[in-house]
Amino acid sequence: MTDAPALTLQNVRPYDGGEPIDLVVRDGVIARITPAGTTDAEGETVDGAGRWVGPGLWDAHVHFTQHVIRRSRIDLTETRSAADVLDAVRGARADGAPLSDGMLMGYGFRDGLWPVPASLDALDAAVSDVPVVLVSGDLHCGWMNRAAAARFGLALDETGLLREGPWIDLLHSFDQAGDLPLSAYRAAADAAAARGVVGVVDYENADNVTDWRDRTAQGVDALRVDIAVWADRLEGVIAGGLRTGDIVDTAGLVRFGRLKVIVDGSLNTRTAWCWDPYPTMDPAHPHACGLESVPIAELRRLLERARGAGVEAAVHAIGDRANTEVLDTFEALGMKGVIEHAQLVREEDFARFARLGLIASVQPEHAMDDRDVADHHWAGRTGRAFAFGSLHRAGASLRLGSDAPVAPLDPWISLSAATSRSRGDRDAWHPEQRLPLDVALAASVRSSVAVGQPADLVIVDRDPYASDRDGLRDMPVAATLLGGRFTWRTI
Repeated sequence: MTDAPALTLQNVRPYDGGEPIDLVVRDGVIARITPAGTTDAEGETVDGAGRWVGPGLWDAHVHFTQHVIRRSRIDLTETRSAADVLDAVRGARADGAPLSDGMLMGYGFRDGLWPVPASLDALDAAVSDVPVVLVSGDLHCGWMNRAAAARFGLALDETGLLREGPWIDLLHSFDQAGDLPLSAYRAAADAAAARGVVGVVDYENADNVTDWRDRTAQGVDALRVDIAVWADRLEGVIAGGLRTGDIVDTAGLVRFGRLKVIVDGSLNTRTAWCWDPYPTMDPAHPHACGLESVPIAELRRLLERARGAGVEAAVHAIGDRANTEVLDTFEALGMKGVIEHAQLVREEDFARFARLGLIASVQPEHAMDDRDVADHHWAGRTGRAFAFGSLHRAGASLRLGSDAPVAPLDPWISLSAATSRSRGDRDAWHPEQRLPLDVALAASVRSSVAVGQPADLVIVDRDPYASDRDGLRDMPVAATLLGGRFTWRTI
């Protein structure tokens, strides 16, 4: 990344208190910090007018192409039943909603609490003349009509739902990054920058090395990006000599990250792998406790292969059985890494995150989206669900993210959810699991406001420490800087 010209930020206040300061930025890093009004300005001078400054924010878990493409799909996020979804689909078809590769596509239904289950016949009755593919809000299942089943050669059951491995493979087969205009990626990156974001960790199942190298070369340069590789591309990455931490683009913005492995499913799809059965499942059903998506023996093989090639790992584990098994695997291999989601954890397993040097990458807004479905499907266990406070008190290192498009790519929303455990007119859900704001902020950044640190900064109009729940959620961002250059500004 080309270093930005020198810049002086005058009269800004650090989040952590103290008097206003001036910052001089040179060669992309913070070169000097002095009391406000006492520095010799260099380059452009920008008056912060007493606003608050902090390190730029990171989203530690996104699916960037899914996030971008969501904007072109029927919005089903406010639906609460199969009937709601069917009404939305019928209405979209009647209104001439555009097709994607000949398909009518929607995103955002959550069927975990539907009073009437999904039905293949009902979706067919709503729209039968074109393939209909509806993506669940958690990305772990899809609802399709018969035209879609015929197109993809699928034999669906009476629900029309396809779940987990077969569905995820299908989802990524028709969500090709090349089908989206570069302008859509640029707009999404710019929108993130407008919320103070300087970097994301992209877990898209794609050729992320090639895709992100091309994007930054063509001007999608508002974010730093750590990219993942899934198991089916691991050997290609190893053959190419890439290791965790390598920069892969000429702009210096994209860094090769980790191997991503998905060990279980999700709560809303009732496929998260748990120690206890789901209450709506027949205990004799082979997946009454959820689904082991990748056998633990295969997980171990993949992690050993990656470790030998200098590639670190991030493993998706949502149910408490999945978390136990993944913790066991990391421990047996003596590896450090990241556990993604860690939504349900046994009490005896919290301390293992810290003892094994593992990072818990969590998505606080999921707790707000899923509190009711958790109360139902994890009844009696929700004291250790989305248990950010327990992880912190046990000494675990935390990172906060959104899992966009599952939740909005906006760290202020994550910060609000993590520290309040509530939104709207609802009381806090398990308030003992709230995080202190300083802990949540530390889990959302990778730098600090200090001399020698990257000039990845966010300037906001309100003091985060004096903001209530909603004040955090809709925090006004006045400017974002990446390596000393503005990626968003209103000042």
